[in-house]
Amino acid sequence: MLRKFLPDNFVLMLFGTLLVAWMFPLSKEALPWAQNISFAGIFCLFFLHGLRLPRQEVARAMLGWRLQGTMLAFTFILMPLLGIGISKIAAQFLPAALAVGLLYAAILPSTVQSAVSYTSLARGNIAASVIGSALSNLSGIFLTPLLFALLLGSASGVAIGGNVVVKIITMLLLPFILGQATQKWLGKWAVDQRYLLTFFDRGVILLAVYVAFGAAVTSGALAGIEALSLFYLLLFAGIFLAIAFGAAWLIGGVFGFPYEDRISLLFAGAHKSIAIGAPMAALLFPPTLAGLMIVPTILYHQLQLIASAPLAKRLARTPD
Repeated sequence: MLRKFLPDNFVLMLFGTLLVAWMFPLSKEALPWAQNISFAGIFCLFFLHGLRLPRQEVARAMLGWRLQGTMLAFTFILMPLLGIGISKIAAQFLPAALAVGLLYAAILPSTVQSAVSYTSLARGNIAASVIGSALSNLSGIFLTPLLFALLLGSASGVAIGGNVVVKIITMLLLPFILGQATQKWLGKWAVDQRYLLTFFDRGVILLAVYVAFGAAVTSGALAGIEALSLFYLLLFAGIFLAIAFGAAWLIGGVFGFPYEDRISLLFAGAHKSIAIGAPMAALLFPPTLAGLMIVPTILYHQLQLIASAPLAKRLARTPD
């Protein structure tokens, strides 16, 4: 029974990292060093993303332009619009940073692993989910910072200046391009070492979460957050997820997609990636704010895993 509510050990590791950062936060002297180590890890993380994403998959994704286009529009247009509404309502009950964090979660790309896994469990279009979620992550490198500038710049009090643009280019785009360029020589090695590299990926994400949240603890930014606020945050994240699932399923029906494609849109559209969210928050926000901004994403990520397992099983049983 417990396994149904804790479907992914990595989520437990994320919450464990938050606990460690709260109990043993970074000192002000150690924070710059930890940030530099985290940035180096983020560079390597996106290099590996470029190395492991086959170029032919991106080209193949264009062939199913109607479904793939709908997935991208749902992820980067409809979800941000829903996020604006949710965050404005949540702002009446939550501290400003947590309310804005819900909107930050809304502009992130889809997951890859969980979207594909639950699509497979529900007997959906696995190939469409693989390509769609990969294309979502690739597009997110450009679209998430752009949406941040359009929707979150004034709301968060952080504007995208020249230094942030340089960070995005050098820490996200450049390593991804280098990974694509060296795929011919290192691609096979990356496939052979996929299990080891998975541990590295998770380590970088956990480090980014620890540095961001630890900085928020050290600065005192968490002092005003009460248990009731966390309850409201969990509630609004759950409502957001339910609306996202419902909207994805409804849109798939309106567009007349086959049942298998509707399943792909459901999971690839509504899921949000902590693997992109945590490292990108470290680049977009000051350390004292980044820790708060990623908490809604972590909760949303956990809820999507909890809800997707029984939902996928039900979809697999009721194809009509």
